[in-house]
Amino acid sequence: LVRQALPAVRAPLTRTELLALAEREGVESRVVEQDPATPAGWTLRHGPVPRRSLPPVKRPRWTLLVQGLDLHVPAARALLETFRFVPDARLDDLMISYATEGGGVGPHLDNYDVFLVQVHGRRRWRWGRCADESLVEGVPLKILRRFEPEVDAVLEPGDLLYLPPRWGHDGTAEGGECMTCSVGFRVASGEELAAEVLTGVADALRDEEGPLYRDPGQPATDQPGRVPERLQAFARAAVERRLRVPGALDLALGETLTEPKSHVWFEPGEPLRDGQGVRLDARTRMMYDERHVYINGESFRAGGRDARLMARLADARRLGPRDLAALSEGARRLVEEWADDGWLHGDDDGSD
Repeated sequence: LVRQALPAVRAPLTRTELLALAEREGVESRVVEQDPATPAGWTLRHGPVPRRSLPPVKRPRWTLLVQGLDLHVPAARALLETFRFVPDARLDDLMISYATEGGGVGPHLDNYDVFLVQVHGRRRWRWGRCADESLVEGVPLKILRRFEPEVDAVLEPGDLLYLPPRWGHDGTAEGGECMTCSVGFRVASGEELAAEVLTGVADALRDEEGPLYRDPGQPATDQPGRVPERLQAFARAAVERRLRVPGALDLALGETLTEPKSHVWFEPGEPLRDGQGVRLDARTRMMYDERHVYINGESFRAGGRDARLMARLADARRLGPRDLAALSEGARRLVEEWADDGWLHGDDDGSD
C-alpha cells in the first residue's frame, strides 16, 4: 500500500460518461449486485448495459465494471502510461470499477499482478495470502468461501495498492460512491503460450513449400490402420527443422504478444499530411526485438536507422515529423499503410 502514490490523480471520466460508455457495443462491461432476494445473494450481468436497466445510484451495494477503459478514454490511456515501467508485453489494460455505498464483487483472487488506484471516493480494502482457495458454490462470481484478510485499510484518492497473483482481496465502497482503476497484467501459462507460439509457427509454414513425403519402398501391408514409422519420422523431422530456423519462435512470440483482442477493431484512418508526426492509436500494440518490429499481430524486418526509429515509436507511442521524415522510403510507406488502417494517426504536436 502506497499512500498518495499519485496525489494529482483524477477519475478518467465522470459517472455520467461511464454509464453512457457501458451502453456501447464493443465495450466490455459487467454489473454486479448484492441481492439478498436471489438464491445466490449476488447477480451478474454482462454488457452492453442500457442506462435504464441499472439500479438507481442511490441504491447501495452494486458495482459497474468497464474493462479496457484505456481503449476508449484518452485520460485512462494517460493513466495507464504511468505504469509503463512494466514492459508492454506484460501490461494488459485499465479497468474501472464504479460502486455505490457498500458495493463490491466479494472476496476473490486473480491469477495476475494488479495495481489498484483509488481515483474517486473511498474504498475499504482487505487483503492477504490465501490458505484456502475454495469458492462459494452456486454463485455467478468466483467468491472465496473462507477469506481471512491480513490487512484492512481504507484508500483515499491518490492511494495505490499493489497485489501479487493469487492474493485474496475484497474491496467495498465506503462513505458513498467511489471509483477505482485497476491496472492488470497479461498472464499465460507456459502451455498456453507454447500453444499460441506454435500456432504462429504453423501459420508461417502455410506460405512455404517444403519437401513432399514419398515412400516408394513402402511394401504391401496387412495392417492398413497402422501409422507408418517412416511418416512419423518425416513429420517429426519437419517440426524440428522449422524450430531450428533462427528466430522462428521469437517471431511467432512477437506476433502473438501484439495480436489485438478479439473484440478490438480499427476504423479506417486519414492519410498523413506533410509536416505531421504520428501517434499510435490507443488500441494498437507495438513492440520490437533485435531483428523485427511487431504491430497488431504482424511482423516486419527492420535494421539500422529504421529499426531505431521504429523502436522509438513503440516506446514513446509517437514519432515527430523530423524522425518520420528520416525513415527510409519503404518504412515510410509502411507507416502510411498503418495510418490508412487506423493503427496510427497524424500528430500535429510538431515536437521531435
